Amino acid sequence: MTPQELRAFCLSFNAAVEDFPFSPEISVFKVQGKLFALSYLDARPLKVNLKCDPDDAIRLRGEHEGLVVPGWHMNKRHWNTVTADGGLPDRLVRELVEDSYDLVVAGLPRADRLRLDRP
Repeated sequence: MTPQELRAFCLSFNAAVEDFPFSPEISVFKVQGKLFALSYLDARPLKVNLKCDPDDAIRLRGEHEGLVVPGWHMNKRHWNTVTADGGLPDRLVRELVEDSYDLVVAGLPRADRLRLDRP
């Protein structure tokens, strides 16, 4: 996955926006003000921090050692850092981004979730 593909995919979700609260180089992708993906898109290798179910996070780290690691500068129980341009299939990276978005949306107040469902 290229940086452009990662950015486009993150922004393809309903109400997703890109923000730069930390520095102009670090892209933070949010939904309703809540972070679901964070990446320094110019870094090589390309990595992205993604929210993950704690049990899945541990499983993924074991299955993809070195490519999925505890979230850098994040809560290690709920976040993974995923190498997006390496040995992981693009399909899996897309699934992990989508899962992160879905987890964040599920944690939003009901009214915010309902607003996302409206066209």
